[in-house]
Amino acid sequence: MTEVQKYELPIAQQLAADYIHGKPQVVESLYGYYSGRNEDWAARSARLEQLADKRLKPEELAKVLRLYHQPFQLSEQQERNLQLIEQGAQVVVGGQQAGLWTGQLLVIHKAVSIIQAARAASEQLGRPVVPVFWIAGEDHDWDEVNHTHVIAPDQSLKKLSIEKSSEQRTSVSRTPVSEQQWQQAIAELAEQLPGSEFKEGLIAELTHLSEQSESLSTCFAAIMHSLFAAHGLLLIDSDFAPLRELERPMFKQLLEHNDQLEAAYLASAAAIREMGYSLQADVTAGSSNLFIFAKQFGDDRILLYKQDGSFQDRKAQLRLSYEELLHLLEAEPSRFSNNVLTRPLMQDYVFPVLATVLGPGEISYWALTGKAFAELGMEMPIIVPRMSYTLVEGIIAKNMDKYGLSFHDVMDHYQERKKGWLQQQDELHIEQRFAEVKQQFIAMYEPLLELAGSIQSGLAKLGDTNMAKILEQISYMEGKTIDAQEKQFEAAIRQLDRIELSLKPAGKPQERVLSMISYWNRYDRAWLDALLHAPYSRIGGHEIVFL
Repeated sequence: MTEVQKYELPIAQQLAADYIHGKPQVVESLYGYYSGRNEDWAARSARLEQLADKRLKPEELAKVLRLYHQPFQLSEQQERNLQLIEQGAQVVVGGQQAGLWTGQLLVIHKAVSIIQAARAASEQLGRPVVPVFWIAGEDHDWDEVNHTHVIAPDQSLKKLSIEKSSEQRTSVSRTPVSEQQWQQAIAELAEQLPGSEFKEGLIAELTHLSEQSESLSTCFAAIMHSLFAAHGLLLIDSDFAPLRELERPMFKQLLEHNDQLEAAYLASAAAIREMGYSLQADVTAGSSNLFIFAKQFGDDRILLYKQDGSFQDRKAQLRLSYEELLHLLEAEPSRFSNNVLTRPLMQDYVFPVLATVLGPGEISYWALTGKAFAELGMEMPIIVPRMSYTLVEGIIAKNMDKYGLSFHDVMDHYQERKKGWLQQQDELHIEQRFAEVKQQFIAMYEPLLELAGSIQSGLAKLGDTNMAKILEQISYMEGKTIDAQEKQFEAAIRQLDRIELSLKPAGKPQERVLSMISYWNRYDRAWLDALLHAPYSRIGGHEIVFL
């Protein structure tokens, strides 16, 4: 059985923290439902039945999901879940941008949380609840997704990335990645991954999946399918053209009610500020909160603003009337795209969303959407905080024990604990002896400064400068002596630094930097099984998982 320990990581967003802790004022005024109340799950499930006319028909949804999964070999559980969707099953959904080889570990944590939340809801409600992962392929910020980090054989943190072949600001799903780019990226990955019994198989599988992938999004989907198909997780890309066809009625509503929705977002923003919280997403007066892929600008994804009765880009180089937008929507719905404020509405139109799994930043900006849901006769689904994990390899746990380090020590006091351990090894008491010499020097030198100053006042200032330089030189010699002494403990220092690199790379939680590739390379799929069998909570939390 996997060994697991709880640990509370700090939450940077106070609004998210207050929701997670169930603060009544926050839950009731901004969210409505609370994931930690069992009765809210039953209430939301019943409400979904009443709101069935506000979203896609189940058979249409099942058809587009099946179409998206055509490139994949469906597992038995996925096939069953597609049939359940067609029969009207409710879903737990969560999404993320399509990072290189899935990007940061937190993406995997979100998928695990979606599966666990759907399972828990199904058990409570006595009805099937299907897990769905929504790939935010419509986003256009290439630099956010084109890279990943692994720990190299020399125990350094290596950033691997794929450069964009053009300057287009189109969606990630529409940005091509060539076969040559994939080959180059995988060759670099193979060079940077340490040797292991699973490395050859991992590189072979990634090579196979990338050969079939025209973009980061398609490769992301292929890897996620490989990892989670057996657990029934269904996938969909927000920029999937057949899905856009089905989203046409909701885009029309977003245009028809655009002024009212803008007022709703601004009102929510004012209420959040009044409660003392900062906003996690921009709410801009005059923004339509919709993007359009503009052919005249090379298919760039452009945010539309309202000005003098028309919709235009920020520089007013593109201008469309309301009627022209409706005509374009009818003819080419795939040219429309949501932003972070309208995507929750679209998600709830497409899926019967019992609950949505969100990270802390997402929880905070979803608070802006409650009034917008109401404006369209909908309601915000249950917000489920994403689970967070830190994977601790066996050698890392062994060395933590060796040096008497707790997880808390590594996360909050590493440099202090490392310095303390080295000082314990200092039988020569180097720092103490240099400190004594400095004190003795000052004691002997200060009377001389007084003497010189009594002869000529200007000599006192010169003497202070001279004393500071001599003390600086003593400190320099102290540093060199400590460095020489520490070289005797290079192996220990490497082990200590490897602990920090694994658990807190680049000074951040593991899930926000490292890729799952490092763990797949060393443990095959055992690391994922450990996450899927770790304790789960509907209000989130952090688990230390020992591999």
